[in-house]
Amino acid sequence: GDVIHRMLTATQYIAPLMANFNPSYSRNSTVQYLDNGTVFVVQWDKVYLQGKEDMGSFTFQAALHSSGRIVFGYKEIPVPVLQISASQHPVKAGLSDAFMVLNPSPDVPESRRRTIYEYHRVELDTSRISSLSAVEFTPLPTCLQHQSCETCLSSELTFNCSWCHVLQR
Repeated sequence: GDVIHRMLTATQYIAPLMANFNPSYSRNSTVQYLDNGTVFVVQWDKVYLQGKEDMGSFTFQAALHSSGRIVFGYKEIPVPVLQISASQHPVKAGLSDAFMVLNPSPDVPESRRRTIYEYHRVELDTSRISSLSAVEFTPLPTCLQHQSCETCLSSELTFNCSWCHVLQR
């Protein structure tokens, strides 16, 4: 989105593993991405925790598929994630989404008050993250998957769908 706010980065994320990583510690550390049109992959390769480089390097990735499927892959997790300190940076893994609304401030008419609404979060149990493991998120069916009025109206989804002829959805 076009809104940058510190709290949005705390509430809007796709994070296979969020921690105080320092990719500049080693020449061998990289953060790379690939987009082939059907999958977008980000890989953190041989990254170290800031100030805890003796713990070893971490290698993991997130793959976002055009189908909505998300896969987190963990190749190298040298220590249990629960041992990573959150004092300098939050330690979390999962998905979160939010949006921000700018409302006029009652005290100062020219200013706007920012309100952030986090509407969905999926937190992974970080005690289960280990080397050579993966987590797959599969999207639930929605009304938007229907391509015609007939399939929409005959759908067994519990969303009370209806077809919009203008949008063809």
